[in-house]
Amino acid sequence: MSSARTAGLPHVKAEEPAVLVLPGPVTRDEVAGLCAQVQSLLAGEGARVVVCDVGGLGPPGLAAVDLLARLELAARRAGGRIRLRDPDPALPALLDLVGLRFQMEGQAEEREPALGVEEAVETGDPAV
Repeated sequence: MSSARTAGLPHVKAEEPAVLVLPGPVTRDEVAGLCAQVQSLLAGEGARVVVCDVGGLGPPGLAAVDLLARLELAARRAGGRIRLRDPDPALPALLDLVGLRFQMEGQAEEREPALGVEEAVETGDPAV
């Protein structure tokens, strides 16, 4: 038995991650509800990542750091992660200062260089 091949490349459906928009400053009372939303997005859609749009949070402070840490913890408990979209330029620096690392949308993951790999150039090699 054989089947006819279709012309061209097979169609692959790109999966869009779930998005949670964080509007304005978030109060302490709203944090538990947002954590529950992250967990339900990960469970309901079978996603591994929830994108948190943090553009509306305003200037970053320790309240934003606390919120993001709790959202990440809720996501990890549900078997996923969060990724930040549209952060204030000072937010990544503040997160790094307190020792938290988040993946930012549009930013490649940082990786360590492979061990034992050294790049050497011979003086007679032409420039590439």
